[in-house]
Amino acid sequence: MTTIPEIKTILYATDLGRHMRPVFRHAISMAQHLNAKIVMLHVVEPLGSTGEAVLSAYLPNKKVEKLERDGMKKILKQMKTRLEEFCHDEMELCDKKSSMVKDIVVTTGRPADRIPQEAEKYQADMIVMGSSSEGFIAHGLLGSTARHVTQVSHLPVLLVPNRNH
Repeated sequence: MTTIPEIKTILYATDLGRHMRPVFRHAISMAQHLNAKIVMLHVVEPLGSTGEAVLSAYLPNKKVEKLERDGMKKILKQMKTRLEEFCHDEMELCDKKSSMVKDIVVTTGRPADRIPQEAEKYQADMIVMGSSSEGFIAHGLLGSTARHVTQVSHLPVLLVPNRNH
C-alpha cells in the first residue's frame, strides 16, 4: 500500500489578479483540513527587453540601474503590503487562533520558473494556484504559467479555476 505524503506547507502562488480571492480561499481550506501552513508568493515579472532598450536610449546606464532598483523596491514594498492586507482580510474568515500564513514572499522573475523554485526553497509539499486562460483560445486550455508549473513541478499542484462566469 502506498502512503500519501504528509502536506505541511502549501505554496499559494498569486498573480494578484481580480479573481485571486477564491483561489486563496481554497488554499486556506486545504491548510485548515491538513493542519498545514501557507507561504504566499507573488512573482513580479522583470522589465522586458523593449522597456530596457527605451530606458537605455534616454538615460545613462547608472541612472537606468538606479531607476530599476528604486522602482523594484517600491513595487516589491507595495505588493508585499497588498498581500499582507489581503491576507489579513481573508484571515478574518478563518479561526483567529491559528496563524496559517507562515510567510509572504514577493520576488522577481518569470512566474512559470520562479513558482517551482520558490516551492523548493520553502520546502512546500503542494502548490495551489489559479488557472486561467484568456484570449481567443481560452476554452479548454490552461494558462501558460499553470501549464508550465504542472509540467515541471515535482509536487502536487492544485489548479483552481479563477475565471468569472
